[in-house]
Amino acid sequence: MKVLDKIQSLRDELNKHNYNYYVLDNATISDHEFDIKLKELEKLEEEHPEFFDPNSPTQRVGGQVTKNFNTVTHKNRMFSLDNSYSKEDLLDWEKRIQKLLGTSEIEYTCELKYDGASINLTYENGSLISAVTRGDGFQGDEVTTNIRTIRSIPLVITNDFVSDFEMRGEIILPLEGFNAMNEDRIANGEEPYKNPRNTASGSLKLQDSAEVAKRPLDCLLYQVVTNERKYKTHFESLNAARNCGFKVPETIALAKSISEVLEFVNYWDTKRHELPYETDGVVVKVNSLYQQEELGYTSKSPRWAIAYKFKAEQVSTVLNEITYQVGRTGAITPVANLEPVYLAGTIVKRASLHNSDQIEKLDVRIGDTVYVEKGGEIIPKIMGVDLSMRPVDSEPTQYATRCPECNTELIRTEGDAKHYCPNEFGCAPQITGRIQHFISRKAMDIDGLGAETVELLFKEGLIENYADLYELSVDQVIPLERMAEKSAQNMIEGIEKSKEIPFEKVLFALGIRFVGETVAKKLAKHFKSIDNLLNADFETLINVDEIGEKIAESVMLFANDEKNNTLINRLKSYGLQLEVSQEELQNQTNKLEGKSIVVSGVFYQMSRNELKKAIEDNGGKVSSSISKKTSFIVAGDNMGPSKLTKAQDLGIEIISEDDFLRMIN
Repeated sequence: MKVLDKIQSLRDELNKHNYNYYVLDNATISDHEFDIKLKELEKLEEEHPEFFDPNSPTQRVGGQVTKNFNTVTHKNRMFSLDNSYSKEDLLDWEKRIQKLLGTSEIEYTCELKYDGASINLTYENGSLISAVTRGDGFQGDEVTTNIRTIRSIPLVITNDFVSDFEMRGEIILPLEGFNAMNEDRIANGEEPYKNPRNTASGSLKLQDSAEVAKRPLDCLLYQVVTNERKYKTHFESLNAARNCGFKVPETIALAKSISEVLEFVNYWDTKRHELPYETDGVVVKVNSLYQQEELGYTSKSPRWAIAYKFKAEQVSTVLNEITYQVGRTGAITPVANLEPVYLAGTIVKRASLHNSDQIEKLDVRIGDTVYVEKGGEIIPKIMGVDLSMRPVDSEPTQYATRCPECNTELIRTEGDAKHYCPNEFGCAPQITGRIQHFISRKAMDIDGLGAETVELLFKEGLIENYADLYELSVDQVIPLERMAEKSAQNMIEGIEKSKEIPFEKVLFALGIRFVGETVAKKLAKHFKSIDNLLNADFETLINVDEIGEKIAESVMLFANDEKNNTLINRLKSYGLQLEVSQEELQNQTNKLEGKSIVVSGVFYQMSRNELKKAIEDNGGKVSSSISKKTSFIVAGDNMGPSKLTKAQDLGIEIISEDDFLRMIN
């Protein structure tokens, strides 16, 4: 047998044994026999380096050191999920999607919501080429070297699946392995890890992949992302993925109604404690991939999926003190400082009290014994007070009247839940908060500059606003605490590179109140430049799609402040992108301006997302449902019959994909 054939034969055999052991939990050879075959393969690969393959079973032991994890933009955004906590929430969700689809014929899949670290695995021609953490959903850290060490993740697919695809899943640390790790740490006199979720997430960012290989990490897969139309349902695609070697849990089930979904929820709310890993809820998805496409996404989450969270664990502890935090917009958030208590895997010392109305509603007082739970099992919140334990000398809480940072008198406008500190340019947390928002990943995404460094730069008097960042030099920042020459250079290079960030992100980075990521995109697309936006009057602003009075007033307040105008002029002088680039403008027209367009069916020349982008690039608005305001419908194959009937009843024009392309070209 030729050497390459022998090597490939051993690789195939070892991959099969890995699959049997780590995915099927059904070993077919002993560990000793496996190790002998692995050593034989290692020896052959060492003698013949020309046949090196990063996806060989020998690479699973790790050994490669990664000092810096590259930030990678996701080809397909990783959305978060809307949460639900009751039967009513699920029924409301079902009504919304039935209305959008125009049918009550909807099948669902129910999957356990795994508690770990989300990962996106990219395969090309059957081989794993990259693994990227979820990050902020738009981009994450590339951790391929560490992911290769997880033996339940196939490095090569040989079955008849789809050629190029992404697999979404959750990196978890099974409870048995987590407990064994902690036993070792305690025996060595080290602090035990707090919980499996954080330990799994932290493991992905270890620099030495050999250390990652020692940890009993696992990967549970829950979604196939591909442009190929080989499968008609989500359930079918996951079954195919399981047959290809992916570890898709057998707990997934089909449901014909929300009642069947709730049966699944009730069963696993009890049985989950018998699982070998942690889970905090159930993810419900529309099963039909065609219906998923029809439903699409909001700015934050898919309309076709929702997470049902199991009832949160609740504990009681004593409220020692109420303090107040100042956000970048000046919003004041009261914080309950608690007697430390163990809750859902972590020690909780603080919980949000939201605002003065919440304090008054709960009648929370210092010294009270309070009930605490984690909202969605993430953010601790106070749910109530044990009045039987209230001290005799207890007095009602008097909400702060002055800013805890700058002593300015707080204000509260009518209809606003929060109090605010109006000292926008003189209150330290507001100043540093705005700069921290400016440099954040979804905004200017400045490498080498973090929240702590911003506070240090401000404290040392090197910056007072985000425009000051562009005047920093390496010599100025090297003397800072824990700042080496290389770190200083990286920071200055990161600041310089941020000048390439497109206008819509710069607009979001400016921190105009109520102008979030989605609103910034709409304003940038409509006004094309910062000058056009800041010179717009109230009527012009509210006539922009989805821009209401609150946002319009906030933009005008920002525009009328002389300090903000000075900052904008400075940013222009430094070369930031404060208008839509010529390249983007070339692809944009006003051909569809004022038109509301519905997209329905299956398309072949463009993907649905490309089609929607083409509508927006030509000034049109994409609508998810048909109404009297609908200008026309772009219909592909298999347009929903109820949508077709509604369009005909309303006399709305229906055009084909070809008609649409002719229209915009």
